[in-house]
Amino acid sequence: MSRALIADRLRLSWFALRRGLYHVLARLLTHRFAWLPLPGKSERLVIAPQDLRTSDPTRASEIYAGRFAFSGKIVICDGRSPFEMVPPSEEWAEVLLGFGWLRHLRAADTNITRANARSLVDEWITLLGPWNALAWRPELVARRIISWLTHAPVILDDADVRFYRRFLRMLVRQVRFLRLTAATTRAGTPRLQARIALAYAALCMSKQIRHLRRATNRLVQEIESQVLPDGGHITRNPGALIELLLDLMPLSQAYTARNVSPPSALLNAIDRMMPMLRFFRHTDGTFGLFNGMGPTPPDLLATILAYDDARGTPVNNAPYSGYQRIECGASVLLMDSGYPPPIEMSAEAHAGCLSFELSTKLHRIVVNCGLPATGRESWRHVARATAAHSTVVFNETSSCQFLDAGMFRRTFGTSMAGGPSHIVLAREERDKTVTLRTSHDGYADRFGVVHHRTLVLAGDGNRLDGEDLFLPAKGNFLPNDALDEFAVRFHLHPAIRANRLTEGRSVMLMLPNKDVWTFNAHEDEVEIEESVYLGGPDGPRRTVQIVIHGRARKVPRVYWTFIHVPQLLVGSRRGRSQEPDAPV
Repeated sequence: MSRALIADRLRLSWFALRRGLYHVLARLLTHRFAWLPLPGKSERLVIAPQDLRTSDPTRASEIYAGRFAFSGKIVICDGRSPFEMVPPSEEWAEVLLGFGWLRHLRAADTNITRANARSLVDEWITLLGPWNALAWRPELVARRIISWLTHAPVILDDADVRFYRRFLRMLVRQVRFLRLTAATTRAGTPRLQARIALAYAALCMSKQIRHLRRATNRLVQEIESQVLPDGGHITRNPGALIELLLDLMPLSQAYTARNVSPPSALLNAIDRMMPMLRFFRHTDGTFGLFNGMGPTPPDLLATILAYDDARGTPVNNAPYSGYQRIECGASVLLMDSGYPPPIEMSAEAHAGCLSFELSTKLHRIVVNCGLPATGRESWRHVARATAAHSTVVFNETSSCQFLDAGMFRRTFGTSMAGGPSHIVLAREERDKTVTLRTSHDGYADRFGVVHHRTLVLAGDGNRLDGEDLFLPAKGNFLPNDALDEFAVRFHLHPAIRANRLTEGRSVMLMLPNKDVWTFNAHEDEVEIEESVYLGGPDGPRRTVQIVIHGRARKVPRVYWTFIHVPQLLVGSRRGRSQEPDAPV
């Protein structure tokens, strides 16, 4: 085990111990010692922030009928409280306990839905308010505080004084708990959302305003540590931008509503993150499937982009986030060229260094597998592997290692360590043709190989040339052993129909709009193998991947080309068809 990996394990162990101690203290102060001063009659709510997440008023009737459909699972309560039911999955429980579904009740805006909202909140206070390990996880407490504050009008409208005070006492108890545990909340998006929730509480509750300066300072520190100079998030998950902007933009409005100037770090972060939304978009409007990104929520993305005043062309180089974008003609190429995120923030990161995605004319051709919208945990170990990305895999091993020990997994999820430590990137643009020359050493320690990849996208976007080169990490020769097997993988979108041509070195690709592209491996044999596409809104789907197998000592260099075939030449192409459209 390397020294760096030992140091990472020790750092995670210390953080886990510190987190446990803080949470025990917070539970004692907010539950066992409930007699400590809590708000009196003078505590009140002064503003309710805006919720930018889209709502569906028709779902209010389902909730009123006791039918709770979250994260692909349905629970029918039959007269019982949903908080008494056994959750069908942890994802379902997290959505229920986060109370984001209150927006559907608020959208319906009837006396019945308002009474239903009060009843459900009151049930939670009675059943889970005293203590529940899952319900009182800091990240869920943060989501619940934001939801209760945002949807206070539907909860408190027509409420009597007794419920109003009961609601406020529980709200302040959660704020107190989160204030004690925010620093040890899981690193990354959950911790930033905890700081956002505390800033919301200080702005929206009359007696919490005294905490505003401290809450703002801590929020600014977290923003500066997580939002990178180019606007990306430190976890390198494109989807984190959507989630954070949905909370940060209403928060800036809440500052203004209280006649307080929003911190400049907050406004600057929003301004930097907006262009990155366009950076990660393909020609069909969906995000690239990198580092935990799943299906793109088009409604939420459209809502956020409606606030983007610049609406300019996205940048092409995001060096701090570790991504490259090439846009030529009607084609867009996105590439992961970055280091793994810090180990404590890597629970959703993928081992996909130097993987790329290619799209053209509203259609995606080459993709990564991504993650599904629901049932993510059952697919996560597969989706995070290097083999689930359109890049080179050595000896069926990922370019990063995953820490799956029980203590670490319970606290941080399955963290990622031991990935590439030296990445080289050079970008060149000449006559509208863009060239990327990259390399990473993720396989250097284990197999003595450094992977070099060159991508050249023609100025008209109709041709992509690639080269994968395998060089020794030390000396002039690759290690003389059997551990030199490689597989160059190109996962295809399910809408692409792939036909392997008779010479065995080419594949014909039929797009939904009847455009034809070909893949040519030049001197190497290609195979069409099964794959799975997880990044669609309709769940996992079968698809195929183009694979070039070989041994690095015999074939140290692999050339390949994707090229658009004019319609006049399509009729001369023939091959065996493989249909990838059936769902898994």
